[in-house]
Amino acid sequence: MSNSNTSQRRLYKDLQKIRSEELPGINATPIDNDMRVWNALIDGPADTCYEDGLFTLRLEFSDTYPLTPPNVRFTCKMFHPNVYADGSICLDILQRNWSPTYDVCAVLTSIRSLLNDPNPNSPANNE
Repeated sequence: MSNSNTSQRRLYKDLQKIRSEELPGINATPIDNDMRVWNALIDGPADTCYEDGLFTLRLEFSDTYPLTPPNVRFTCKMFHPNVYADGSICLDILQRNWSPTYDVCAVLTSIRSLLNDPNPNSPANNE
């Protein structure tokens, strides 16, 4: 079985999970039915400077997903200590701590948690 088929099946499974589970403040869907490129929306967590904000992200999946993490970037202007100027995110599960057990829900939940609790030990934006 090719990596591409494995990746596609896993992405369909991830999409079904997002559609069936209530994830507060999180939504994601493929762009134009291309399972390898998704748009996501994250509501700013309550009691943070991001409250009432709606933040857009783009997720790109390679044919080796879930063995490799997706490329995830904010597509909106985002001022956060763990977000680079180009929108990429300094988050361990998107890099060295990635595991194939993580899915799109876990990735987006982790990003929303990062908005609530920045990691000052891993700054991407020193301003």
